[in-house]
Amino acid sequence: MTAQVSSQAVHGADAAANDVLTQVRNHIGHLTLNRPAGLNALTLEMVRHLHQQLDAWAKDPEVHAVVLRGAGEKAFCAGGDIRSLYDSFKSGDTLHETFFVEEYALDLAIHHYRKPVLALMDGYVLGGGMGLVQGADLRVVTERSRLAMPEVGIGYFPDVGGSYFLSRIPGELGIYLGVSGVQVRAADALYCGLADWYLDSAKLAELDQGLDQLVWHDTPLKDLQGLLAKMAVQQLPNAPLDALRPAIDHFFALPDVPSIVEQLRSVTVADSHDWALATADLLESRSPLAMAVTLEMLRRGRQLPLEHCFALELHLDRQWFERGDLIEGVRALLIDKDKAPRWNPPTVQALDARHVASFFDGFEQSGS
Repeated sequence: MTAQVSSQAVHGADAAANDVLTQVRNHIGHLTLNRPAGLNALTLEMVRHLHQQLDAWAKDPEVHAVVLRGAGEKAFCAGGDIRSLYDSFKSGDTLHETFFVEEYALDLAIHHYRKPVLALMDGYVLGGGMGLVQGADLRVVTERSRLAMPEVGIGYFPDVGGSYFLSRIPGELGIYLGVSGVQVRAADALYCGLADWYLDSAKLAELDQGLDQLVWHDTPLKDLQGLLAKMAVQQLPNAPLDALRPAIDHFFALPDVPSIVEQLRSVTVADSHDWALATADLLESRSPLAMAVTLEMLRRGRQLPLEHCFALELHLDRQWFERGDLIEGVRALLIDKDKAPRWNPPTVQALDARHVASFFDGFEQSGS
């Protein structure tokens, strides 16, 4: 999920068919998220449509590979349609429970998909959008790409497999991205291993032509890699996170969020001073509880296989609407728009380690 709100969802099978466009060309199944006005935010109907189509293509010998993309130039997918989940909870319905179960099942299916998946990550790739692409075999970013797991800004935690893919980024970079919710661009996405290839957005049409004309020789994955190798690159110079890596690895290895903020504020070294203060300010604008649970979740996720990471996230989900900060975050940022969330606890310093730990109680029995 993410902090992105979409336009009002249209429900039903017909809407899903319009919201997810499907086409097969040259043995490639193309799936296009088609809600550009809502930055292609996911509804439950879209999740179901995507999963059903992927299942059908997995069994179809005429389909060799799948391409995922978003309509428009602004976003691949800016996450889940969070407003509909808020409304569900407030009205006593169960959409918010069903959505996460089915969204995670779709994301897991992409991780295990038997045919290569090429994800075109043009524009915003946030929250649930990251869940769709991080299991893909070939992840392409452009100069317009903005990747993030920004959930802590709305009182939530980075889910959709974030406990797996963020926790496996080298050093403490994934902890930093999850606890802060910052966005990264193409160079950092490649540096962190959140993307595999860079291609100018102006060449996306040329890539489509190449896909339409691709002659299948070897395995489908190698054929696709060969096409990308002619058009794209796998590294970009001057990744900002490369320069920040020593500082990030130091601060985000500290035991807890209060320690991280305290030490960021005490930095006097000129090279890191501005970044450290800006990062401390950013963290203090986020939900303290969401950051603390995220830190614990990501550190646990390092030791868990993929399926157990999704199980851990569902374990947290089942408590979060009642006990977490999400409902207040949505109220403050998307409903009333006063931008003054009353987080509980209100400050990083007021965090109670036992309260944070309580969200993980019982997981060993139920989730692993």
